[in-house]
Amino acid sequence: MSKSHDHNHPGHEPEVLEPMLPAPTDDASSQALSEALRSSFWIVKIIMFVLVVVFLCSGVFIVPPNQKVVVLRFGKPMSATKEQLLGPGLHWSWPYPIDEKVLIPISEIQNVTSSVGWYALNPDGTDTQPGGSLNPAFDGYAMTADGNIIHARITLNYRIIDPISYVLNFDDAKQIVTNALDNALLDAAAQFKVDDAIRLERGAFKDKVVQIFNRAVEKQQLGIVVESSNLDAIAPRQVKDAFDAVIAVEQESSTTNNAAKSAAATLLSMALGESNSIVTTATSDSSKLLGKIAADAKDFQGRLGFYERNPALFQQLLLTETWRSILANADDKFINLINDPVSGKPYELRLQLNREAESNEDKERRQKQKTGQPAAIIPK
Repeated sequence: MSKSHDHNHPGHEPEVLEPMLPAPTDDASSQALSEALRSSFWIVKIIMFVLVVVFLCSGVFIVPPNQKVVVLRFGKPMSATKEQLLGPGLHWSWPYPIDEKVLIPISEIQNVTSSVGWYALNPDGTDTQPGGSLNPAFDGYAMTADGNIIHARITLNYRIIDPISYVLNFDDAKQIVTNALDNALLDAAAQFKVDDAIRLERGAFKDKVVQIFNRAVEKQQLGIVVESSNLDAIAPRQVKDAFDAVIAVEQESSTTNNAAKSAAATLLSMALGESNSIVTTATSDSSKLLGKIAADAKDFQGRLGFYERNPALFQQLLLTETWRSILANADDKFINLINDPVSGKPYELRLQLNREAESNEDKERRQKQKTGQPAAIIPK
């Protein structure tokens, strides 16, 4: 270190300190380090630019057909209505964790199955062997209105109509739908008797499940609509044979009743037909008889005046008309004069009688006699 000097001391000039220069080797290393740092800065800039581009490009996404997307920015939806949802096509948003994209299957049919009332299945979905009795720890069941137990399950197909409510209002909307369907199945089973639920009114049972489910959907605002459903309902497997026997007897009874009703309907139809025929014939005969009586009455009324003017002449003409009608077809007429035992005056008695019906042989013989041919002698 240099010594200090008094700059105010007379007769002395100030001493100038020259800077110490680094050695030539130090200059070369510093320059190399500076060049390396400048190169590194450029590389870092390029890498950062590439990372920024990659970061921004990662926000590009494609919405597939039949689906829409709601974008969540810091956990809150940017779209408040269905019309603001992003439809199919190419879109961009800030990458995660700024924005989060939630796909919503708008037109795709969703399905859910309620097996709360069904017996236990194997892991591969096949039926297990029924034990001696139903095990509530493994086998599901439903209670009916008459206190019996049945197995029932229903598969429901639904479509999302309010995606905002379905996706954003529930952590697991599909599980909420399943729970609502389970409750609806058990509630509906409690309103039907066992025979109605598994055989007689199965369609009404299914409709009741869907009706109760729709009420729950509307109350919870799930934003879905039911498209179709399929229900299975059976008796417990442990008593299947007894149910089958009862069903067989009922079917036989139904067949017999139907045959009896068919026979009764046939007999009734025949009886009605005969009755209608008799009534029709009687009506026709009655009409003919009434017509004849009316004609006779008209004829009687027409002759009554003539009879009243000349009864003797009327009787003579009526007698002559009667004889004419009687003897119209007589071949031989016989007239005999008979004296009236009272007055002693003779009067004629005429008889006109038909001959016996001529046989074919007599006709042939008579024809040959007319033509002059000898008649064949027919032995008697």
